[in-house]
Amino acid sequence: MSGSSSGSRPGPSTGSRPGPSTGPANVTPLPPGSRVLVTGSSGRFGRSVVTALATAGHEVIGVDPAPGTPRDHAAAVLPADLTDLGEAYEAMARFRPRAVVHLAAIATPFSRTDGFTHRVNTQLAFNVCEASVHSGVERVVVASSPTVIGYGAPHGWAPAYLPIDEEHPVAPWNAYSLSKLAAEHTMRMFTRAAGDRVRFAAVRPCFVVPPEEWEGAPTQSGHTIRERLDRTDLGGQSLFNYVDARDAADLVRLLLDGVPGHPNGEVFFAGAADALAAEPLADLLPRHVPETAPHAAALTGSTPAFSIAKAEQVLGWRPERSWRTEMRTP
Repeated sequence: MSGSSSGSRPGPSTGSRPGPSTGPANVTPLPPGSRVLVTGSSGRFGRSVVTALATAGHEVIGVDPAPGTPRDHAAAVLPADLTDLGEAYEAMARFRPRAVVHLAAIATPFSRTDGFTHRVNTQLAFNVCEASVHSGVERVVVASSPTVIGYGAPHGWAPAYLPIDEEHPVAPWNAYSLSKLAAEHTMRMFTRAAGDRVRFAAVRPCFVVPPEEWEGAPTQSGHTIRERLDRTDLGGQSLFNYVDARDAADLVRLLLDGVPGHPNGEVFFAGAADALAAEPLADLLPRHVPETAPHAAALTGSTPAFSIAKAEQVLGWRPERSWRTEMRTP
């Protein structure tokens, strides 16, 4: 799909069935007190998801072999290896959750060998979806990644249009992005197999920034947020995308409430309402990714490279935080 001559699309993409800006109609929210199992509960994103769901009144079960799950918000924590299908089934059988949020994964490209990353991430997605479908789970949210779009490819990459939405062609070029696209296909396979008995959705969270990283803690790339702002070559690698972990967690909460109200197996970007850059991307992006020049003119002001219009229109979600409001003044 190609963009218009200005590099933008005629309107925000929400598929063929857009919802109202206040959220989908005729939706039964997840009842307060529902048991929700969160895999990857100790991670940068997982900690905020656990906190958001517990604050909303749900009973949250964390599943993560690593320490760090917020114990004051999790009713229980199970250090299970979900790459083992038997352990995935046992986790579901032990806790009988009503909903599952699957975040567990090798979280960044090239942090492990490619074969390990692909095997672990694809096996996790399959096992969690398989065990959920056969254990009475009603709603499942699976974490994907914007990297499925293909930016950063070593031999060049050009967007079909900007800003990028959920209908943009995908072109994974490394094991991590391929594994995340596989997670989306796995979710859709189980959507077709289970029908509306289980409601699925996937979220593509942009570069996740938990609260401590606004205070100067290293990000997942090893640099601070201040360094990513000052050194535009760092942010340019990922098209200057980011999202506050708490805002992305709020989208997950809305997805759990709203999955009965939109087509099964939908995918949503979760990003900030602005770019992680002090300059407009219309000027900045072509300097770091020259192939974006034909479309970058659409990214005026603080407009980010990834559109969140679908989540806003279908679910009524709008991020509340920006680096401009959260960044500690040096």
